[in-house]
Amino acid sequence: MSDIGSEEFEEEAGPYLGEYEGDRNEEGERHGYGKATLPNGDTYEGQYEHGKRHGSGTYRFKNGARYIGEYIKGKKHGQGTFIYPDGSKYEGSWVDDQRHGYGVYFYVNGDTFEGEWQNHQRHGQGTYTYKETGSKYVGTWVNGKPDGAGEMVHLNHRYQGSFMAGHPQGPGKYIFDIGCEQHGEYIAVEQAAGGEEEEEPMMVTIPKWKAGKITPITLRAVQEPEEPAEPAEGETAPEEAEGEKPAEQAEGATEEEPAAEEAAAEEGDAEAEEPTEGEGGEEAPAEEPAAEAEEGGEN
Repeated sequence: MSDIGSEEFEEEAGPYLGEYEGDRNEEGERHGYGKATLPNGDTYEGQYEHGKRHGSGTYRFKNGARYIGEYIKGKKHGQGTFIYPDGSKYEGSWVDDQRHGYGVYFYVNGDTFEGEWQNHQRHGQGTYTYKETGSKYVGTWVNGKPDGAGEMVHLNHRYQGSFMAGHPQGPGKYIFDIGCEQHGEYIAVEQAAGGEEEEEPMMVTIPKWKAGKITPITLRAVQEPEEPAEPAEGETAPEEAEGEKPAEQAEGATEEEPAAEEAAAEEGDAEAEEPTEGEGGEEAPAEEPAAEAEEGGEN
């Protein structure tokens, strides 16, 4: 995780400056684009300003690590990606050669952290995901450890509460996917650590869960659809109520015009009337179904 053991060598120091090929200013300083091989074997290719790395560039360490990103006055500053010798990787913001600001760290064991950094440590709001179990911690971080309000999310339950120095502490609750909750608190308990042969075993403080009330499981009631009632004698059927005419009136006749049709039939001069459309209302849209309710360690 750290750059210790492969520090960037200041090529301007010492009598031997290594090899350099690239642009220079009037004072002979490295200025503009250039390629350099440092005395310790590291290489740099990118922008220079007044003899220092400044702008975008790629620094390759002899141990296999490399940094691709922005520099200001010889230090990593801005957005950049650092790939460490063990294969882990950080992508994000840098300030004065330190991981600082928002970034994502990909650990060699598959774990990831995405969130805020300060002086090379996780600090602020962030999410740590454990590759092996799928669990994750979402919440506040202080100096690299969970500290403050946070939530541990597991496959079928989660814990919400406060944390201190990486451990849960104080009131909180477990929320289970089956629909119930268990409220309680974590209390600090001293416990002996070390082998039995030690005369004075070292005491350590660990959090212990003290369970409280459990809320009941709430089951969602399912309503059976109601069957339509049979129409009583003399009542209009539902289909007819929506505007459909009886078979006798399908050709457009209405109850108010029987006399006119008889007269036309007798004289033989009446022309067939075009059938009228039923006055059916729009069908009500079906109700949409209710929406269902809906992590290990650092290297």
